[in-house]
Amino acid sequence: MPSLPAIHILYENEDWMPPLLDGLDHAGFEDIRPVELVEGLVDPLTPPAEGVWINRISPSSHTRGHSGTIELGRETLYWLESHGRRVVNGLNAFELEVSKLRQDMVLNRWGIRTPKTVLAVGAQAIVQAAASFEGPFITKHNQGGKGLGIRLFNSAPELAHWVNDPDFDAGPGGKVILQQYIQSPEPYITRVEIVGDRFLFAMRSDTSSGFELCPSDACQLEQSKAPEVCPADGSSSKFSASPIAADDPLVQRYLAMCAAEGIEIAGIEFIEDAYGNRYTYDINGTTNYSGVFGEKIGIDGMREFARYLRNSLA
Repeated sequence: MPSLPAIHILYENEDWMPPLLDGLDHAGFEDIRPVELVEGLVDPLTPPAEGVWINRISPSSHTRGHSGTIELGRETLYWLESHGRRVVNGLNAFELEVSKLRQDMVLNRWGIRTPKTVLAVGAQAIVQAAASFEGPFITKHNQGGKGLGIRLFNSAPELAHWVNDPDFDAGPGGKVILQQYIQSPEPYITRVEIVGDRFLFAMRSDTSSGFELCPSDACQLEQSKAPEVCPADGSSSKFSASPIAADDPLVQRYLAMCAAEGIEIAGIEFIEDAYGNRYTYDINGTTNYSGVFGEKIGIDGMREFARYLRNSLA
């Protein structure tokens, strides 16, 4: 059997790397080359290194002081694809990841129910958009991650007061998403994990302590330093198994959408209202997995991804 190709990993958050490196090593990949994308250059006439490239660039990179990573990532992915390199979660998938608005549009195109969603830039436009909502709504950063910018409002005047507050942060590019608030009868959202053309598992994430729901163990350790936040040792994990299965019609739509949009690895989130309506609102291409939860259900997400990658190359 031919030797496995080199694996190049575009990343900016070192803390998220160990599970992926372990998974690739376990699958037999020997030539693994992490490429930190914090600063750098792109020469369009210079061919990229041979091998497979994995995009692990996060929309929340700017919160770690890496303000140029997203733009550098865009150009790097275009460069890679222009030279015919195999990229896992390439440019199209990346553009969806960094825009909640585009996610909403793609989900709707695939017949997947979403909350009413509007993007606005500028204080006047934000307040104007708020006036179009009947009932409560939330705000979030269009380029989000980690629950950035999420706040609940009951009216446009209430939002207008916050927009004029010195602490108001519109996020990268000043692009604010306003979204219909879905009241769930129970405090959890469901996250469906997809690798390749396969449903991996679904889990419930407890929202009673807020919406910073990155499942990675590194994120849990960071959050556990704050009071009243679940630790990562499993003693009171915020993640639990969901009864959602692979044959669920919503999961089947997710799989079809991911296949068509070039999304090879994703964690897709939805919330269910009191009437059983499920509203999808987030596609996480840079998905992470909880080691504690993985041990509980017997599935190591990154090892499953590495196994998929090896099989796809074969």
